[in-house]
Amino acid sequence: MSLLQSVQLALQPYRQAKAWYLALSGGLDSSVLLHILAQLRKAEPLPPLTAIHVHHGLQKVADDWPAHCTQFCAALQVPLRLRSVRINQQSNLEEAARRARYEVFEQFLGPEDVLLTAQHQGDQAETLLFRLLRGAGVRGLAAMPRVRPLGQGRLVRPLISIERAQLEAYALKEGLTWVEDPTNQRLDFSRNYLRHFVLPELQRRWPKVQLSLARTAEHMAEAQGLLDELALQDLAGVRSKPEALAWLPLPSLALKPLADLSEARQRNLLRYWLAPWTTLPDAAHWAGWIGVRDAASDRQPFWRLAQGDVLRAEGHIWWLPHAWKKFSAAGLSSIKDLTEVQLLDNGVLQVQGFAGDTNVRIGYRQGGERLKYSVQGSFELKRLLNQSGIPAFVRPRLPLMFQGEEVVAVANLWAPAGCNLRWQPPGLS
Repeated sequence: MSLLQSVQLALQPYRQAKAWYLALSGGLDSSVLLHILAQLRKAEPLPPLTAIHVHHGLQKVADDWPAHCTQFCAALQVPLRLRSVRINQQSNLEEAARRARYEVFEQFLGPEDVLLTAQHQGDQAETLLFRLLRGAGVRGLAAMPRVRPLGQGRLVRPLISIERAQLEAYALKEGLTWVEDPTNQRLDFSRNYLRHFVLPELQRRWPKVQLSLARTAEHMAEAQGLLDELALQDLAGVRSKPEALAWLPLPSLALKPLADLSEARQRNLLRYWLAPWTTLPDAAHWAGWIGVRDAASDRQPFWRLAQGDVLRAEGHIWWLPHAWKKFSAAGLSSIKDLTEVQLLDNGVLQVQGFAGDTNVRIGYRQGGERLKYSVQGSFELKRLLNQSGIPAFVRPRLPLMFQGEEVVAVANLWAPAGCNLRWQPPGLS
């Protein structure tokens, strides 16, 4: 099968996409892929095709690459979008540049759009080796999937089973020109060390090593799929939220059925559950989960992760993104127009039935407040919060309506007859 036919077959499932975008670096791989797509569309109708070149500005020679990409796309009559990004100097420039590129790509992708990238079989082998040497688990050793979600669309790698030698042969046959990134020769970059030193040595002993490593990645991807299926089954038995807290838009799991699973299934479930919101912890960091799980019932432990915390409260574990820590009760004072109040870093408060009462204000709990439930009666606010099972991390930001020093309404929990105080707290965004 020719290279053209291989790409045509790999892209068959995505022919109904609204648009195809191609990540064009100007290097050999992406240049060959763009040229192939330009040839395919001459023979058959394809989705609208646009190339995207992201300029990182990390090296002087790269300043010429946008012009090269512009000329290359013009010759193929393919629209090109140029974007520049600024990379903060840090220890891992490769990873920072990669994140910046994909943030740009996500901005282009709408629903049913596809981003095509040009990673090939050699890249897959490097990725597997790199992650293996870092002690990755099954998910990491699955390396780069052929297709995965990206933004509102999908990322597809149609060359992932193709050897680089095939791409070179195609480029020479078609007389293509491309740019060479000088950093690809730097052996202080781990991937380059694997590419130029480790893999050639392995190939001298095992000529089909790249194919074998790529197959291993496929086996790992299949195994990860089975682990995800198991996680979904386990999740069905532990995904719950106290009925009184149905209004709280934070993910939670019931602790007891989760803790009854084997430790391996606990970790598998939590990896799956946490994956949409945070970088997953390495093996050494799982002690934080044990601390949350096994803490005494009167404790309020938390497990700190990269983008948020896992907290234990009211017989459940909760995911709290770091955005929840931005809240401050200091910014709220007396409010006269009580209909809908935009709370600072704390969602929206809808007020009904209090419009005629100007002697009220919205505030937050400081401690020791009493809830007025009749002309002569009141009781400690803490009693209502305990009875309602409000987690400790929610209580400081629960909006209250005060009349004088007494609380007359508690958002989502209690208000006088004919009145309502509805709070829509911030979620995960």
